[in-house]
Amino acid sequence: MTTRPRLTYFDAPVSRGEECRLAFVIAGVDFEDHRVTRDEWAALKPKTPFGSVPVLEVPGHAPIAQSNAILAYIGRRYGAHPTDLAEAARHEALMAAVEDLRAAAAATGRHSNEGEKRAAREQFAAGTLRTWAGHVEAQLGDGPFVAGAAPMVADVKIYMGVRAFRRGVMDYIPTTCFDDFPKIVRLSEAFEAHPPVKAWLAR
Repeated sequence: MTTRPRLTYFDAPVSRGEECRLAFVIAGVDFEDHRVTRDEWAALKPKTPFGSVPVLEVPGHAPIAQSNAILAYIGRRYGAHPTDLAEAARHEALMAAVEDLRAAAAATGRHSNEGEKRAAREQFAAGTLRTWAGHVEAQLGDGPFVAGAAPMVADVKIYMGVRAFRRGVMDYIPTTCFDDFPKIVRLSEAFEAHPPVKAWLAR
């Protein structure tokens, strides 16, 4: 019987599942990367705690759901999250802020008319996204990461939260949207250059 933690997510290097994989990567922890197909998902969905993935299974414990809870568990268990309660809360607030950004971005795609979607995306990029980035930028110090020299799970979350925008995944939002926020750019580039992460992304 395996004693490795088992992470279940779709077979894609994206979003909340990939950030949980990357948390294991920065922690240097061997884990079972269980990837499901869309066809398999229909049968699996009702068996998950909230009808969603990612889900983390740790031997001897009930399944853990919701990406921020999984990240906090990995971080606390393997030394990639602050032990100081106040500092841990600050990191968790940044992680929650990424979910706020994702929710706001998702809302811009709920238009049947392409012109309306474009207008919503452009307004989001000029307003909500820049406001969000300003708040996060103010939380970052000398870096390159949230806590200084070593990446933690909050860095994983921020990196994945901004990566899609910087890669041009969402139409009508320019890939330069974070260029006015050098600390966020610095964090993203340092995270990609971190040797374990670089090796994982090159797979």
